[in-house]
Amino acid sequence: MEHSPGIADTLAGVGPRLRRLRTRRGVTLAGLAEATGISKSTLSRLESGQRRPSLELLLPIAQAHQVPLDELVGAPDTADPRVHLAPRQVHGKTVVPLSSRPGPLQALKVTIPGTRQAPDPRVHEGYEWLYVLSGRLRLLLGDHDLVLGPGEVAEFDTRLPHWFGSADENPVEILSLLGRQGERMHVRARPRVAGPAPD
Repeated sequence: MEHSPGIADTLAGVGPRLRRLRTRRGVTLAGLAEATGISKSTLSRLESGQRRPSLELLLPIAQAHQVPLDELVGAPDTADPRVHLAPRQVHGKTVVPLSSRPGPLQALKVTIPGTRQAPDPRVHEGYEWLYVLSGRLRLLLGDHDLVLGPGEVAEFDTRLPHWFGSADENPVEILSLLGRQGERMHVRARPRVAGPAPD
């Protein structure tokens, strides 16, 4: 079956896009084969363009990488300018991913209900940066018990026991940047510290 030049170009771009996505996520062909049930040779041929992409192959790959199918095929943008964010519930919090592509840093908007919760500190790999948009956030971090208000920021290694929730009966909104492999924020410009006035 003949494809129009636009469709042929899109299909030709699938293989390199699959390889970039896999390598950017640090996944081997063997690891992806195990996660999808697709053989290493088929995945290799798919990435090199020797195997034509099909839904039967792309759906399990998209699921393994946790990305939408249109990201694998490079579907053209539609004229709809709206951003469609999909909130999800995580440990009683409403989490909205703000970064649509996989990568070392993930940006999230988190809404924490005002209902009091028993602290349940956790540890995991990574580094987190929190910015309070509204409300008062209680942050337990190691031996510290802190309350942050709007405009305040905390950053910490998530291998420390940590937990955060509402400090009172009101909801809290925060922005979170999470580097799952321990990436830290890189500040390129810092405010100038005022020195003594010249004589």
